Amino acid sequence: MMGLYKKYSGKLKYKGKIRNVILAAVLFTIALVTLFPIYYMAISSFGAPTEAGGASYSLIPKHFTLDSYKFFFSFSTYSFRWLLNSLLVASVVTISNVIFATLAGYAFAKLRFPGCKVFFFVLLVAMMVPYQVTQVPLYILIVNVLKIQDTYMALVAPTLVTCYNVFLAKQFFTSLPTSIIESAKIEGCSQPMIVWKIVVPLSKTILSVMAIMTFLGEWNTFFWPFLVCNSESMQTIQVGLKNFSFANTTYFAPMMAGATISALPMFILFFSLQKYFLEGVTVGAVKG
Repeated sequence: MMGLYKKYSGKLKYKGKIRNVILAAVLFTIALVTLFPIYYMAISSFGAPTEAGGASYSLIPKHFTLDSYKFFFSFSTYSFRWLLNSLLVASVVTISNVIFATLAGYAFAKLRFPGCKVFFFVLLVAMMVPYQVTQVPLYILIVNVLKIQDTYMALVAPTLVTCYNVFLAKQFFTSLPTSIIESAKIEGCSQPMIVWKIVVPLSKTILSVMAIMTFLGEWNTFFWPFLVCNSESMQTIQVGLKNFSFANTTYFAPMMAGATISALPMFILFFSLQKYFLEGVTVGAVKG
């Protein structure tokens, strides 16, 4: 019996090692494919502009230089403003979404008012509409009706609060014990005090995830700012980078330098709030 046990246990152990090696190889390949564009962007920004645009360009530049970064900031008088515009727009949209989506999600989850289910159904239907479908009516509203094109209001207005964030907040608040809210009401708390003193402290994880996802999404948006911004001074960094491309040539290395600079805030934000982002995976687990 012991011999048979050792024989079969040895086979299982051998199969387990092979499985782990295969899984490690697959994960390493996926990580390599995922990280290669980031590596290519960063390493291209440190090469000489003429070298990066050459047909014989290698993955490791022969000479490391910061000329591409100097070129990026000296290319236009608005190079630095493009970054500030992106930071301002992404910050306003993020704060607005956290506030309004929290209030709307709490109302759908814990309050009962006429038409609650109908409004939530409309919200779900709105989530199913593709992003591209809404761009034409939004453009007509902003440019032809409100006439606020080429302003910060035009950049932030369509995304001040999104259906997805309201849905995300509502799903989380539904899992909060109603008994806590009822106890607060008995103690004399008003609805604003319940939201501020009880709901928000219990929802730091979901609010952090919402803030990260909203900021990253707004920072990377290209199509809407490209539609409503006519002047170079109002462009965001994602739109500003297209100015480095012309009909017969492209300033590739300076463009990669700008892309590397624009990616830094996202890396800083993600790694500084990584703890909350990972906790968002277990967002449905609430301790009583």
